Amino acid sequence: MNLAPFNKAGGVEGFCIIKALEKKTTAKGLPYLDLVLADSSGEISAKYWDYKEELQGRFDAGQLVKVKGTISVYNDAEQLRVERMRPVIDSDDVNIGDFVPSAEYTGEAMLAEIMVVVSAIKDKDLKHLTTAVIEEYKEKLLYWPAAFKLHHAVRGGLLYHTLSILRLAQGLCKVYPFVDSDLLFAGVVLHDIAKTEEFEVAETGIASGYTTDGSLIGHLVRGAMAVERIGTALGTPKELLMLLEHMLISHHGEPDFGAAVRPMFLEAEILAQLDLMDSRIYEIAQAVEEVDGGEFTARQWALDNRKLYNHGRSPAEPKADLMK
Repeated sequence: MNLAPFNKAGGVEGFCIIKALEKKTTAKGLPYLDLVLADSSGEISAKYWDYKEELQGRFDAGQLVKVKGTISVYNDAEQLRVERMRPVIDSDDVNIGDFVPSAEYTGEAMLAEIMVVVSAIKDKDLKHLTTAVIEEYKEKLLYWPAAFKLHHAVRGGLLYHTLSILRLAQGLCKVYPFVDSDLLFAGVVLHDIAKTEEFEVAETGIASGYTTDGSLIGHLVRGAMAVERIGTALGTPKELLMLLEHMLISHHGEPDFGAAVRPMFLEAEILAQLDLMDSRIYEIAQAVEEVDGGEFTARQWALDNRKLYNHGRSPAEPKADLMK
């Protein structure tokens, strides 16, 4: 971790995120915090002995903190004994993206690129509806992940995934000019919009689990409901709403993968295929990056339990080139 030493006895201080936290008591009944602290370079287990919430304050997993303590070795692993800890404040000028896995681009930059495409939609009803839905969810979109686990489960991952598919859709429409690009682009932009209601997400932009709504309703149906609600208020034609809602509830392709129905027109099928393609490209690239060239990964249960081979022929860092 990037904690700065301040003496020769193992004393360090710096900023980190509380990755995990558990309140415990010693054999003598004294309270303490059992912690895992992390930054972009790694993590360390930590103990905050003699912890009293009324004196030291309340701390939660996912919180950014400034910490001071001493590193020692316990059971052949480094451990931090916390001496002081406080939440990060504005004057610290700390960027949360430096402490959690994050998309390569800021949420503001990605959303701006998406809005360039939305503003060019020729169908005025589709453009107004798509803009209105984005505006309602904008605050969360800027940092929301695309998943709890697996593909794009990083800060800003939802916009990263959306913009990646949008770039693929733009290229596809150049090859197949008969595709309704307005409808396809609107469907791409809105297909995962309700993931902002599906996950429990802290300010860090990392999901810790599913909301009750996410478990009972899910983002496909909840997204279609949002389109229906906002579109009706705008006076969007019913036929257009129906097409867009179908794209949202069918974009997982198969009922076994959560789709309410299978895609039943061309743009809905394209969205489902591009969604699957982008998620698999991300998952495979991330998996093979963990092993050296000429080696196989462990079995990836989300990819049909396959082992994947790193052929070593891809020197470039596995990130999408999304900015034009």
